[in-house]
Amino acid sequence: MALFKRSGYWKDVNPVGMIADFREVWKQAGGNRWRIAAVSGACTFSVFYLMSTQEARGPHPPPKITYISVLPAHRTDAEILASNIENQKRKEAWAAEQAKRDKEVREIYKTIGRYSGMDVDKIARDAEAEEAARKKAEADRIGKPRLPEGRTLPQVDQVPTQQ
Repeated sequence: MALFKRSGYWKDVNPVGMIADFREVWKQAGGNRWRIAAVSGACTFSVFYLMSTQEARGPHPPPKITYISVLPAHRTDAEILASNIENQKRKEAWAAEQAKRDKEVREIYKTIGRYSGMDVDKIARDAEAEEAARKKAEADRIGKPRLPEGRTLPQVDQVPTQQ
């Protein structure tokens, strides 16, 4: 009989008392008991109908991460350095090509400006002065770097000393 032993929450539940309470409420309802039962049933049916028509989806599964697999897994430091140098050269070549194209576009605009009767040299000087003023204002806004006493900023052209 250990299977039917009530424990935890269920030890305080008494179905006999529950049935007696229901019978008492049913008697108190009088002639309206069927109307109350119908409204209660309709409300319950409506709530469950609305819940059944809701579309529910679980959270999206996390994306599968694919690591860069185009590089060999065990490259040596020399191979990595050579790859970085090659990429830097490619980047610099691209930047030089872009600067060349930008210069050609500026020359085209200057030619169009000259044919239109504009003083393109004055416009260029004004633009350079405006750019210099903007850079100076930005530098003033940022301010000078504050370093601890006795420290200096490294210069870009410095070569590190071998120790």
